[in-house]
Amino acid sequence: MRYQPLANPPGRRVAVIANRAQPDSEKLARQYCRDRAVPEEHLILVQCTTSESIPEGDYLTDIQAQVRKALRDRKLTDRVDFLLIVKGLPIKTAQQGYSVDSLLMCMNVTVSPRSRNPYFSRKEPFSSVRFGGLYLVNRLEGYTFADAGALLERALKARRTDGLFVLDVSPSHQRSVYAEVNESMRRAAQLLQRKKLRVLLDDSREFIGNQKGLMGYYSWGSNDPQYKKELSLSNTFLPGAIAETAVSTSARTFTPTDRGQSLIADLIKSGVTGVKGYVSEPYADALCRADILFDRYTDGYTLAESFWMATPYLFWKDMVVGDPLCAPYM
Repeated sequence: MRYQPLANPPGRRVAVIANRAQPDSEKLARQYCRDRAVPEEHLILVQCTTSESIPEGDYLTDIQAQVRKALRDRKLTDRVDFLLIVKGLPIKTAQQGYSVDSLLMCMNVTVSPRSRNPYFSRKEPFSSVRFGGLYLVNRLEGYTFADAGALLERALKARRTDGLFVLDVSPSHQRSVYAEVNESMRRAAQLLQRKKLRVLLDDSREFIGNQKGLMGYYSWGSNDPQYKKELSLSNTFLPGAIAETAVSTSARTFTPTDRGQSLIADLIKSGVTGVKGYVSEPYADALCRADILFDRYTDGYTLAESFWMATPYLFWKDMVVGDPLCAPYM
C-alpha cells in the first residue's frame, strides 16, 4: 500500500526542539521552521547542558519536563506527530546509555526499557493520537552545525531519482541474530528489484566502496572484516539518500575520533540525508530491518516513518538523524 498523506500540513506535524544554551542550535532550529513552514509556537527552546551525555535526573527536568510542558501549554500534545531535536542537546543518558531521542519518543507512554515499538512493521502514516501519544523523534546532527544544516538542505532538494541501493552483506556473520541482518538485506534487494529500482546486493566478502549516486545504503560498517574507512567514505549519495550500518555504537559521539567503531557522522559528512545509529550497545535485533526500511521509503513514506517502522524497540539506544518530513518517493 503506497503512502497516503495525512490532511494536516506537513510543517504542522513537527515540533522543533533546540537548546537556549547553544546559539547555533536555536539558529538552525529557526532555519528549519522557516524552510518547512513550521509555526512559531512549534519551536521549543529548552535550557540544558551542551554535553553529549546527561544524567538521567537532569534529562527528566531539563529536557523531558520542559518539552512536555511546552506541548501541553501550547495545546500541541495531540497535534504533532514528529519531534525534531536540533544539534546542541545531549544524545544519551550518562548512567544507562539510553538515547535521549528514544526516551522523548515515549515520554507520554508507560513503557520499560527495550519495549516493543507498536509502529514496527506497520504500513500506515504515523499519527501520535492513533499510537497512544507516541512521537517519532528525529535529529539534525553531525560533526558540525554545518553538517547538521546540510541534512536539511539535502532533504529540501530530495527528489525521486534512479539512484542506486547498495546492500553489502557480510558472509562472516552467520550466527542467527546476525544472519537475520543479512537476510533482511537480501529481502530488501528483492523488494527493490520488483519496483524496478537499481540494486547492488553484494554477497561476497569484499567491502563495497566507490559507488556513485546512491539513494540507499546498508552495510556492516567497521564490523565487516574487510572494512576500510577510505572505502566507506568513497561512496557518494544523492539528495534524499538514507543509510543504516550494523554497528553497535555508530552514534556514540559526534566528535571526530579515530578510535572505536565506525560512526554515522562520517556518512552524514559524506552526503547522506538520513541515517540511523546507536548511542550504546543495542544488540543486533534492534537494528533496522533493511527490507522494511527501504520498502516503506520507496513507497512514499517520510524519512521518520520509514526508519521507525523498521525499528523494533522503544526506550532504547536508537537515534534517527535527518529531516522527518523528507519523502522523495511520495
